[in-house]
Amino acid sequence: MKHSWTDSCLADTGHSRSRSRSSRLLVLAIVAAGGWGACQATSSDSGSGGSNGSSSGGSNGSSSGGSNGSGSGGSNGSGSGGSAYVTNPGVGNYTGGPCDIYAKDGGPCVAAHSTVRALYANYSGHLYQVKKSDGSTMDIDPMAPGGLAKSADQDSFCGTDACTISIIYDQSGMGNDLTKAPAGMAKTTPDNEANAKSIPIMLGSNKVYGVHIVSGVGYRNNAAKGTATGDNPETEYMVVAGDFYNSSCCMDYGNMETTSRDDGEGTMEAVYFGTCTIWGKGDGDGPWVMGDLENGLWAGNYSPFEKSPSITNWPFVTGMVKGDVAGANHWTIKEGNATSGTLTPFHFPRPSNLYNPMRKEGAIGLGTGGDNSNGARGNWFEGVMTAKYASDGADDAVQANIVSVYGPQ
Repeated sequence: MKHSWTDSCLADTGHSRSRSRSSRLLVLAIVAAGGWGACQATSSDSGSGGSNGSSSGGSNGSSSGGSNGSGSGGSNGSGSGGSAYVTNPGVGNYTGGPCDIYAKDGGPCVAAHSTVRALYANYSGHLYQVKKSDGSTMDIDPMAPGGLAKSADQDSFCGTDACTISIIYDQSGMGNDLTKAPAGMAKTTPDNEANAKSIPIMLGSNKVYGVHIVSGVGYRNNAAKGTATGDNPETEYMVVAGDFYNSSCCMDYGNMETTSRDDGEGTMEAVYFGTCTIWGKGDGDGPWVMGDLENGLWAGNYSPFEKSPSITNWPFVTGMVKGDVAGANHWTIKEGNATSGTLTPFHFPRPSNLYNPMRKEGAIGLGTGGDNSNGARGNWFEGVMTAKYASDGADDAVQANIVSVYGPQ
């Protein structure tokens, strides 16, 4: 039975289910600021970029499943772990970066963004651009093809001056670069660029920088090419810090309206991370990985979706949202500790007929809702989008690749 909700912040007295996997501390470094919006509960004011395993991570599969949907959530893959949609549960022979893996799976990236690293094994082009207050700019490239960002170039260029991230380049070859979001329905002036220095993290012995999203910061491309539209399929993920979030709308990455307006249910499909409960929620107090489908943040096909536990003590989080082929009335959320372990899947039909069929418009946004609601906060490191519902084997291989980068070195 579908649960009811209200257009106000929902309190939940249930206990959060923590997930534990021990690992080691590598970094805690950030300058942080607060957010605003309809919901105000936040994490600590000083988040981190994740500690690369600073505290507990968690075992995978914390919600039960089983073959053919025989575990929780019932048949047809409507709960977690059901195998009605499992096509290749193993990592198999996939190699390379996330976008090499998805290309081999038959669904190449149509957008690939990161200020941390190259997302293809041989990519050597620009990752992002930094801009000083005098308007001068510098492009930051990988240290080597397929490698981490050469952050020393940013440090040398910016020095003690104020510096922002002015472009996050698309590595896919589609030209879907992200720049600061234009005015929209919710915020009627353009957004701000992120402070380029705010979120340094250490991956092994290398310092790199993430994108520090606070109130007023957001990126967008309303003329993206190759992205999924209508009810067509896609796979998208992002990696974010697990300890910096709030309950304001909306810490998203993914498919949004080309109008920067609220065009109604089903006109966007993005990955969300945070504790906003205006529309829906998972179990406990959050945060949760949810799908922003417009006029609804959904942890499942009803709310509260108790099979989706609160995510606690994961230094970095992999959040994935997948829309199945047109007419299937099926979508998926996957989540995992980006420093260890595998992804936990949740399969369900669309929340209601308002989302079936979907009416995706194909713009790409980061750090805001589809209508340019930009009170959210989060520390973001990478994300990709494809125009295919990827196999489980490819998703597993992508998660393994992410863990190899963000996990203990």
